[in-house]
Amino acid sequence: MTDSLNNSSTPIAPAAPWDLTAPITQLVVYPVKSCAGVQVQQALLTETGLEFDRAWMVVNAHGEFLTQRELPRMALIQPQLKHYEMVLRAPGMLALHIALDRVEAPVRVQVWDDNVPAYDMGPLAAQWLTDFLGTTARLVRFDPEHPRLSSPQWTGGVEALNQFCDGFALLLVSEASLVQLNGKLAAQGTAAVGMDRFRPNIVLGDPAGGPALAPHDEDRLDVMQIDTAQGTVRIKPVKPCPRCPIPNIDPATALSSPEVGDMLQTYRQDARVDGAVTFGMNAIVLEGVDHLLKVGQSVGASYRFA
Repeated sequence: MTDSLNNSSTPIAPAAPWDLTAPITQLVVYPVKSCAGVQVQQALLTETGLEFDRAWMVVNAHGEFLTQRELPRMALIQPQLKHYEMVLRAPGMLALHIALDRVEAPVRVQVWDDNVPAYDMGPLAAQWLTDFLGTTARLVRFDPEHPRLSSPQWTGGVEALNQFCDGFALLLVSEASLVQLNGKLAAQGTAAVGMDRFRPNIVLGDPAGGPALAPHDEDRLDVMQIDTAQGTVRIKPVKPCPRCPIPNIDPATALSSPEVGDMLQTYRQDARVDGAVTFGMNAIVLEGVDHLLKVGQSVGASYRFA
């Protein structure tokens, strides 16, 4: 007797290459560390992340980095990237124009545990920041001739680069994660918050007609692939992103209140980082340098079970 299963005329569909696909719904560049982000429709991917991301940093008189943790008013500094310059704007201040192709004196600066070479951006930028922030401050630019490596403990030994980021080239967050948080905030009568509280570079949405992402699916994904006009981009999530008090700061007002951090404490303590509260995943670039990422591109990934 012939086995009807083996002779079926119905073709067997090939296995799907990914466990999930999701569109990029936001791309955000943060030219100056801890200042406001710039939403873009497309961004060049470099070895250190999105082009110009954390290329500049604000430091104190001793060359130590400053952030919203100490100076919430930094949230009100709005960069704008133009063809030849970056323009900084802030309430009550004239615009500050910074040429993209100019630096001044070489300096050394401190970002977390790393003492790195950089370039001072001059007295005009220093005075502008000092006046607005109310404390002595200078603007510096990363020196790309001296690479800064992400922690090999998390990259699996891959020599992954970043500029003035806290430690990794990219930060990924899904819209589903924010929806879940806002649902919990609403249940206690607290207003919803925006994605800008969490300062991601890449935001993942739900695919049209496909299964929705679960909250914090980004925590569970292995290498992510994006097909661009220039070729394949491969990005690897490597470390959950521990959260400091910055998500408590309203980016529109620079005022801080504890509701966001308090809520995350109730359900986002992460054993992978010794119980720290996490939201989003730090990621590194494996392939696709000089390729163009665009809002709307599809990201394919499979779940990581190890």
